[in-house]
Amino acid sequence: MSRLVVLTGAGISAESGIKTFRDGDGLWENHRVEDVATPEAWARDPHTVLKFYNQRRAQMRAANPNAAHLALAELAQDFRVSIITQNIDDLHERAGSRDVLHLHGELLKARSTRDPRLVYRLDDDQNIDMGDHCDSGSQLRPHVVWFGENVPLYATACDIVAEADLLLIVGTSLAVTPASMLLDEAPLDAPRVLVDPGAASLVSNGVVPICGSATRGVRHLCDFWHQQGRLVKPAAVDFDTA
Repeated sequence: MSRLVVLTGAGISAESGIKTFRDGDGLWENHRVEDVATPEAWARDPHTVLKFYNQRRAQMRAANPNAAHLALAELAQDFRVSIITQNIDDLHERAGSRDVLHLHGELLKARSTRDPRLVYRLDDDQNIDMGDHCDSGSQLRPHVVWFGENVPLYATACDIVAEADLLLIVGTSLAVTPASMLLDEAPLDAPRVLVDPGAASLVSNGVVPICGSATRGVRHLCDFWHQQGRLVKPAAVDFDTA
């Protein structure tokens, strides 16, 4: 069975109402990223960091998977689909995808500040507050990768991309490293396709641009590959001019 590897970014979740700090003024829900998503912010003001991520968790729980999430789950009926997401929400899983690697962590998990191996899944209505401790007695923190921290699952992601028959990138400007370097890990003969409103200006090295929203672009590719019965390299499309 052909293997489709999908790299998703904030653009796919934005269509479900989950905001990204890279929109507009560079603030993330009216916060500077340096104040809520760095180890320094945690050391300086953990109360604010926990409150911020509790709010993000509530926003995620109120959101629903969109047509792009659902189309990717649908593709698993005919192909082996592995999703590597830069997003910390659970929308891929709620859409029905089963093979999902969260490169930057997960909002629905907490981990020890003392031992990163101690990771806990949160209940449906559970948050993280000051005084919530791991089994070794240290404060719990969000199980997310903050700016300035290493990305523990990057090597695993490289191994997955290296087995791709086709690499699909959805909703990302490819501006965040090391995720942006994953394109270089795909086999040389594996087609690369980018779905993004600005795809035409972002692509290089033979990447096929599908210019448009994640929902429209992924639906188009899903229908195309279902009709073909295999992972064929698609033609470039610009939905804004089509």
